[in-house]
Amino acid sequence: VQLQASGGGLVQPGGSLRLSCAARGFNSRYFAVGWFRQAPGKEREGVSCISGSDPSTSYADSVKGRFTISRDNAKNTVYLQMNSLKPEDTAVYYCATDYPEGLCTPGVLKSVNRWDYWGQGTLVTVSS
Repeated sequence: VQLQASGGGLVQPGGSLRLSCAARGFNSRYFAVGWFRQAPGKEREGVSCISGSDPSTSYADSVKGRFTISRDNAKNTVYLQMNSLKPEDTAVYYCATDYPEGLCTPGVLKSVNRWDYWGQGTLVTVSS
């Protein structure tokens, strides 16, 4: 089970970025996949997750209405579309899977330690 995150970069406040999480070694469509972030000096926090086999999603309150998680099953990839970015969104973003579990709920998203498989981080910097 491997994950590779990409798509980070420098963006101005109000701008957009799309992060990608490519899965290897398993079919991610059947399992929960999540995005997390860690800002300097802060704990890692859940941003969003999507369930396997159904379209249910969860979001942190701080990103609701601005971020959208989605899947492309043909590419075995999960995306995080980030719009209306704010300086406080600056962090290293990680994707992870709750393999072999399939359900994404707000509680699962907040339980960072239960996610066993992680990709490398991708840095998002929101600054003018």
